[in-house]
Amino acid sequence: MDVDSISFLLVCPLVFLAGLVDAVAGGGGLISLPAYLIAGLPPHFAIGTNKLSSCMGTALATWKFARNGYVAWNLAAACALCALFASAAGARLAIWVDETVFSYLLLIILPLTAAYVFRCKRLDVERAPLGNRETWIISMAVAVLVGVYDGFYGPGTGTFLILLLMNFAHMRLAKANGLTKVINLTTNLSALAVLLFYGKVLLLLGVVAGCFNMVGNYFGAKFFERDGGAIAKPLILFILVIFIFKIIIEKCENYLL
Repeated sequence: MDVDSISFLLVCPLVFLAGLVDAVAGGGGLISLPAYLIAGLPPHFAIGTNKLSSCMGTALATWKFARNGYVAWNLAAACALCALFASAAGARLAIWVDETVFSYLLLIILPLTAAYVFRCKRLDVERAPLGNRETWIISMAVAVLVGVYDGFYGPGTGTFLILLLMNFAHMRLAKANGLTKVINLTTNLSALAVLLFYGKVLLLLGVVAGCFNMVGNYFGAKFFERDGGAIAKPLILFILVIFIFKIIIEKCENYLL
């Protein structure tokens, strides 16, 4: 499939923005995937090429968070493994269950999540730390839950991971974000391998856009270092609002059709 220069001009700035947002609050795919669709790529090529650019950016963000000491590698490896198998189960579940059922549930869950984030004065408040065993159990359970979601539906995975790890595993924002990056990178690489096998990735566009995504992730991680909580809260709200409107628009389109 040929890609013209207009596609690069449309996709690259938006993928840069997606990387910036994703490094801080997750959910960059809600910006980058529509960019590929706007550029005229068929859905499967849009998903595959988006996975390539996202993997490049997430890999850089993961390295930056790890370098700053925000990734506990033993826990991250266990959670990534859980998410990998859970994502495969979610993909299988998607074959059996109508996606519309899940999207209707999200129309209830997302506004409640947004209301919770809005009411929080700051996201990076101190919480009483849990014991090591409890932290591992809850973190792995979150990885399984969100991994199934990622395989079944997908958008907003990073945002959900950050919020659940903070509120149930009592992680600080930086640690939750670091663990989220490792889990996200694992599931994205798995999906990318499959899409590459089936030839659904436009390599040149994906690599060029991936470079823009890496720059966005780099600056997003730098912003996060300065004042993660202050930056993350409005961005998470932004992502959740976009997600809500995305689902509502899809429902309206389905109803009209």
